[in-house]
Parts: sequence; C-alpha cells; structure tokens
Amino acid sequence: MCATLSYAGRVARPRAQPVPVRSGGFGGPEGLAQYLQDHAITHLIDATHPFAEQISRNALQAAAVTGTPLIALTRPAWTPGPGDDWAHVPDIAGAVAALDRPPERILLAIGRMHLAAFAARPQHHYLLRLVDPPDAPPPLPDHHIIVDRGPFTRDAETALLQDHRITRIVSKNAGGTGAQAKLIAARALHLPVIMIDRPALPARREATEIPDILDWLHRTASPAQAR
Repeated sequence: MCATLSYAGRVARPRAQPVPVRSGGFGGPEGLAQYLQDHAITHLIDATHPFAEQISRNALQAAAVTGTPLIALTRPAWTPGPGDDWAHVPDIAGAVAALDRPPERILLAIGRMHLAAFAARPQHHYLLRLVDPPDAPPPLPDHHIIVDRGPFTRDAETALLQDHRITRIVSKNAGGTGAQAKLIAARALHLPVIMIDRPALPARREATEIPDILDWLHRTASPAQAR
C-alpha cells in the first residue's frame, strides 16, 4: 500500500514528508473525483484543518461519486475547563462583532486567511503569529507580526502574552496539542478568549488517533491493496 500527501499550498515551506507530496487545489469536488479515478486511489483520508470546510465537503462529494472509502482524521475540539473565560462565536464575523469594544491588545490566533475582516475593528492592537511572512502588510493599522511555527510551550506562550501585554485572545477551535498552550497560558493569566467554533460538516466516519486510521485501512483494504 502506498500513499500520496496533498497540501493546499498555503504554506511556503511545509515540513518534509516520507511519502510523495502534491500541492494545490483539485478544482472542486469534480476535480478531486477525477484525480481519485486517474490515480486509482482506493482510500481517502481527510486530515485537513478543522476549519478547512470546503475541502472536507469536496472530499465527501468526491468519495460518494467515486465510491472511495473515506475517513477523517480529526483533532478533538478544545473544551473550557475551570478557570477558563471563553466566549463562543460561530464564525469569523462573530469574532469581529465581539471586538466591538474599547481598545485592547489582542492576540489574533486565526492564521492569515481572514485578517482583513478585523480591519472593521481598527481600534485594537493586534499581535499576529503567522507561519510565513505575509505577501503584503495586513490592513490593520496597529499590529505586530511574529513569524513562528508550533508546537508551542506553556512557558513560552505565557511570556509572549506578558511581553506584548495581551488582554484578550481570539482563537479558532483547532483542537490538538500543538496550539493549546496559549489557552493554558490564558487561563493562568486570567485572560478572556473569544473562541470561534468549528463549522458543521455532514456526518462522516471519523477517528482521532492515527492507529485507528491504520486499523481502518487494513480492515477495508483488499488482499491485493494490502500488499
């Protein structure tokens, strides 16, 4: 059994992988279905970011059209615990609306795709942490950019929040451990968090651990595929 890893192409320097890699879109569900057929793909694993809603929907449609078994590798969503001060919002627009308040110092932990939406709240200072330097300055009149890649530690996140005098965090509920440290630091520092909930997707087979994905592959592979 062999595998191909597909990147969306939004990160300039993705980490090296031990399997063949392709980068870029497929051209919607039709293009993905064609790719599955052209390359004789027997199994489809959706391991995209929890907020990559469109590619997950495309994968479901392409799998249905081609009859390709599909499973999603998902990170369990974060849930608030004792000491957390979270305000849940349904989407980016909800997060922007929640910042209709006097000026604060905001850690905007949402990636680079939706930064422009927060230009509607120019009164805040925004700390932006991005994987790659932006191609153009974001349309935020008061901001500071840090180029860094996780995973991050609790101590480092605590120092970051203190050094930049952050008073509130805006975060997508990405789940997992790689980016959770900022929430642990926020709890210790008693900082409020605006948490953007995940988009709702149609029902699908899901697993949260890689061994469960491998077990599914072996259970659903034909004898010829398993060799």
